[in-house]
Amino acid sequence: ATGMLSGFFGIGGGFLIVPSLMGSTGMPIYYAVGSSLVGVTAFGLTTAFNYALAGWVDWPLAGVFIGGGVLGGLAGARLAKSMSSRKGLLNTVFAGLIFVVAIYMLYQSAQVLMT
Repeated sequence: ATGMLSGFFGIGGGFLIVPSLMGSTGMPIYYAVGSSLVGVTAFGLTTAFNYALAGWVDWPLAGVFIGGGVLGGLAGARLAKSMSSRKGLLNTVFAGLIFVVAIYMLYQSAQVLMT
């Protein structure tokens, strides 16, 4: 179901893996986020490796993204850990982000329809 919805909406599957893990296994959000990131990383590395072999990687730009991703990931992990100790806060923030993205997607779709 996660794959079908991701393909339908054109979004990354990692976006839907967290609520799917929580709903299907009863996993706490902190563990669901970590598990999702392992899967997304594995798929991303496989794809990146194939693109690199084909010569389709701008290495200076990739270095900037990798550096930013590592720093952002470390900061995000610390923030998520601190939020997970406050009952419901991480769930609320995650749900809020989902709504923000949904509203943005609706706005973009409306802009396309109006042009």
